[in-house]
Amino acid sequence: MEKLRIMCIDDQREVLNTLRRDLDLFSDHCVFIECETADEAEEVLEEIDQCGEYLALVICDQVMPGKNGVDFFISLNQDGRFPQVKKLLLTGLATHEDTIKAINEAHIDHYIEKPWSLKNLQHTVRILLTKYICDSGLDYEDYIEITDQETLYRELRDG
Repeated sequence: MEKLRIMCIDDQREVLNTLRRDLDLFSDHCVFIECETADEAEEVLEEIDQCGEYLALVICDQVMPGKNGVDFFISLNQDGRFPQVKKLLLTGLATHEDTIKAINEAHIDHYIEKPWSLKNLQHTVRILLTKYICDSGLDYEDYIEITDQETLYRELRDG
């Protein structure tokens, strides 16, 4: 079983450290990649693609130096190399217009405001990983410990 990759992008190191701690329960099945800018994340995407690794989830802040989170997600969609990746916008500073653009153009899968609830973040990540596993055709039994059972049942039934 190959580990899934979760990429976290935020220009604040303490946010990245907190995310890693809060998502540690997934560490047996996931590798965490931390980036402080969208440009750094785009470089890492090249490496992931060249190695043929599974990029399951990107958690990204909106307000960052250079390219913001919504624009990064739009670029990721246009890139086409990671069609199954799930996108979570995690921010406290997005405007109403940013939110609309995130839904309509970046096609995010979920939005969570900072500061986040630990339980909500973990549950949301579990659901998004489950959807990625099903959408990618991976053997869900290899990842059963990190899947959301209700989502898995629904995906298998409908999918």
